[in-house]
Amino acid sequence: MPEFFNVLPPDKARELLLSRLTAVLPPETIPTEEALERVTAPPIYAPHALPAFRRSTMDGYAVRAADTYGASGSLPAFLQVIGEVPMGKPAAVELQTGQAALVHTGGMIPETADAVVQVEHTQTIINHQSSILTPPFEIEVMKAVAVGQNVLQVGEDVAESAEILPAGHWLRPQDLGGLLALGITEVAVSRRPRVAILATGDEVVPPSQWAGPGQIRDINSYTTAGLVRQAGGVPVLGGIIPDDFEALQTAARNALESTDMLVMSAGSSVSMRDMTVQVIERLGQPGVLLHGVATRPGKPTIVGAVGTKPVIGLPGNPVSAMVQFDMFGVPAIYHLQGMATMPRRGLVWARLRQNIASESGREDYIPARLEDGDEGLTAVPVFGKSNLIYTLVNADGLIKVPLNKAGLLAGEQVEVRLF
Repeated sequence: MPEFFNVLPPDKARELLLSRLTAVLPPETIPTEEALERVTAPPIYAPHALPAFRRSTMDGYAVRAADTYGASGSLPAFLQVIGEVPMGKPAAVELQTGQAALVHTGGMIPETADAVVQVEHTQTIINHQSSILTPPFEIEVMKAVAVGQNVLQVGEDVAESAEILPAGHWLRPQDLGGLLALGITEVAVSRRPRVAILATGDEVVPPSQWAGPGQIRDINSYTTAGLVRQAGGVPVLGGIIPDDFEALQTAARNALESTDMLVMSAGSSVSMRDMTVQVIERLGQPGVLLHGVATRPGKPTIVGAVGTKPVIGLPGNPVSAMVQFDMFGVPAIYHLQGMATMPRRGLVWARLRQNIASESGREDYIPARLEDGDEGLTAVPVFGKSNLIYTLVNADGLIKVPLNKAGLLAGEQVEVRLF
C-alpha cells in the first residue's frame, strides 16, 4: 500500500489516475434533440453537402455579375427582372444577358446567375399603373457585384462526407443545430457514467434529520452529486455508512459492482478511524494510487482505481470535498465518456483586492466573489475554513495560486475559475 501523504502535484496526480482508466463506456443511440451535453461515440460524417443548393444571403436580385460591372449611382446598369424565385421552390428562371430574377434571403438562385445584388442597391423603374410589383419590370443597379457575392455556395458550410464532429466531442446547442441541419436525427453517444456516492461517519445524518449535539448533516453526497450531473454522469447515492469497517467494505463493494465509479467522503484524514484506504485496497487492483495531493484545501484526498473504475476518497470538509472532486472526479467522468480533454471552463481575469498568502510547492484554491467597478472586474477572496460550505455559496469561483508561487499580491490580475 502506498505510503500516506506521498503527495503529488495535482496535474501529475490527475495524469496518474486517468492513465489507469483505459476503458470507454459503450455507446447508445438517442434522439439528437435529447443529446445536449452528451459525448459523441464514433465520429459523425455529413450525409450531404450543406448548403445543398446555392442560396441567396440577401433580399435582392439574382444576376450575372458581368452585367453589373461599372455600375454606380451616377451611371447605373439597367436590368430586366423576368421572374421571381419563390421560397422553398426550385429556381426555374433562366437568365440571359441583361436579365435578373427577384430572390429572397435563403432562397435558391438560378443556375444561370452567379451573384445577388442587394435590393438596397437598386431602384425600380415602374412602367405600368399597377401598385403590385410583379415581373417583368426594370431595375437600376447602382453598385456592381462580383461573382459569388451574396451567395452561399454548395458545400460552403460543410462538404459531403466531411467529418463534422469527432469522437469524444461534448455536444453543445449549436452542435445539435448543425446535426439536425443535415437531417441527422439520431446520434450515438457514450453511456452516462454511473457514479456511486457513499458518505461515512457516525456523526453524519441525512439533511432531513435534526442534527443533534456532535452531529452534522450530509452535505458532500449532494454537492458531489451536483458535480456528477454537470459532468454528464448519473449520481447513485448510497446513503450514510457508519464507522464500521465491514459495513463500509460491503457497501463499497456492492456500490462499485453496479456502477462505473465510486466516491467515498469523510474517510481520508490520517487517523485511527480512517478505513477508506484499507477498503479500496481490498476492492481490487491496482487499489490506492496515492494518498495525498499537493493542494489546499483537500491535501488528504485518496485517488485509486479498481480495474478500470476510478475510486476516490474525499475529505469530509465540504469545501475540500467539492474542490477535490472537481479536480479528480469530474475529469474521470469525462474520460470515461471518451473525452481526451475536458470542455473549456469559464475563466475570467480580475484585479485582486487583497493579498493571498500561500506556500511554495502547493496549489491553493481560494474562493472569490467578483465585483464590477469603474476599474473593471475585481476578485474579492472569501476566506474561511474548509468545513464552512458558505465560503463557496458566497463565491463566484476559485482563484488558483500556482504550485511554486508564495502567494498573490493585491492589485495583481488573477485568473478566476468560475463555478
